[in-house]
Amino acid sequence: MNNRKPQRKNRTKSTFNSAGSKRNHTSAGKPGSPRPEARGKASTLDKTPAKTYIVQKPAELLSFLVEHVTGMGRNSIKSALARGQVSVDGVARTVHNFPLEQGQTVTLSKEKIAPEVPLTGLRILHEDEAIIVIHKDAGLLSVASAQEKEVTAYRQLTAHVRREHPYNRIFVLHRLDRDTSGVMMFAKSEAVQQQMQQAWKEVVYERTYIALVEGQIKKPEGTISSWLKESKTLKMYSSPYPNDGQHAVTHYKLLQANRHFSLLEVRLETGRKNQIRVHMEDIGHPIVGDKKYGSKSKSIGRLGLHARVLSFVHPVTGVLLRFESDTPKTFLNLFRD
Repeated sequence: MNNRKPQRKNRTKSTFNSAGSKRNHTSAGKPGSPRPEARGKASTLDKTPAKTYIVQKPAELLSFLVEHVTGMGRNSIKSALARGQVSVDGVARTVHNFPLEQGQTVTLSKEKIAPEVPLTGLRILHEDEAIIVIHKDAGLLSVASAQEKEVTAYRQLTAHVRREHPYNRIFVLHRLDRDTSGVMMFAKSEAVQQQMQQAWKEVVYERTYIALVEGQIKKPEGTISSWLKESKTLKMYSSPYPNDGQHAVTHYKLLQANRHFSLLEVRLETGRKNQIRVHMEDIGHPIVGDKKYGSKSKSIGRLGLHARVLSFVHPVTGVLLRFESDTPKTFLNLFRD
């Protein structure tokens, strides 16, 4: 799966680095036509349209609104300010004499505008009407279970999209383990989620991880194939019997090694729960810091697994996108002289 070429013709390919900026952009023609069924549900902003005004000259917020908003009296506008329905450049403002500068955007919403909350443990690499691509730090849960109430990527991104509209949501496409860092993405509508998950093998062209494992791997590259099952203690393992469980295939290539550790580039042909972690234990080289799957090393203070590359076809535009995240320095430091 990882080495196949895109089958669609006239596709634009864009590559992004971990900061979210385009690294290169090449075009063999126009990108694929948008899919109307996905576009129609990609955003819910039109459910309650907000009024937007561009500041032409310096003014105070209340005076500006009284002058430009039609159909509302001064007291109604004061009430809207008090309820947090007014924002300046996307940030909710309630102070009547807040100073406005030329070029700023003032928005009056029918709903309370959620305050901006700093994101913890993640960075947004790319966002549009259909998807959000992020870099997740090690230690942050992707999605919490019903019993877990802590901060997660899912909850933070939900709050992020609801700053634009209180009914906006995000939808899970795939997950990274809590202690795995790197690139992952969410959908911004159920239609996009279903579209991508139903054709996951066709639309996802590359999922590459960097794995720091214990011991010196002698074989420069290899493929691990097994049938994965989950024990009663919620630990995944490779069944000794064919067709017993979910088939999992992992390809690896050796990047660096010394007497104590090996750094691998790992490509997934399938995406099973804890797949890389199980397969590394199977070959006798557990991932550093992965006590659950046989590791005895705590050299980097975290799990030695990082989602470095995610490449996929955009569900609306048909453009092939590729996002990269640099290998953690804590991994590389173990190979310095």
